[in-house]
Parts: sequence; C-alpha cells; structure tokens
Amino acid sequence: MARKSLIARDEKRRKLYEKYKAKREELKANNDYEGLQKLPKNSSPVRLKNRCMFTGRSRGFHRKFGISRLVLREMALKGEIPGLKKASW
Repeated sequence: MARKSLIARDEKRRKLYEKYKAKREELKANNDYEGLQKLPKNSSPVRLKNRCMFTGRSRGFHRKFGISRLVLREMALKGEIPGLKKASW
C-alpha cells in the first residue's frame, strides 16, 4: 500500500485540476501563455499520476479498471469483475 501522503497529494492535485480545467482551456484558446503560467503548478494535467483506487499503487496500473495489476488479479480470481477470468490453455 502506498503512503497516505502520496495518495492525499494526488487527490489534492486532482481537485486543483478540476477547479482550473475550464480556465485553462479558455486561456489556451486565447493563446494567453502568461496567464497559464500564473495558474498553480499542481493544476496542470501533466502532474497527475494514475493510482490504484484501492491500494494507491502507481505501477502496474490498468486504465480500463482503474486498479493495479495485483488488485485486478485478486478480484478476477474471486469473480468480482464481470467477464474477466484467468486464462488457461
């Protein structure tokens, strides 16, 4: 499990991103790059990190499900993800 501070930091960045999303699009449309630089650094979409919603793990993240590979495997074996099962041949 990731440290709580990393998860909290990422949540804070996501909130800032959502808050300034419309303003960022407006400034980009007007080519106002000085205005863009005055926005908070953490409101940039580049600074967001994909993290597992259960464990906060950043590596091995599956975008389709929003979880890490470890949690995905556990949930698939338990049958908690519809239509997903372990392959065997």
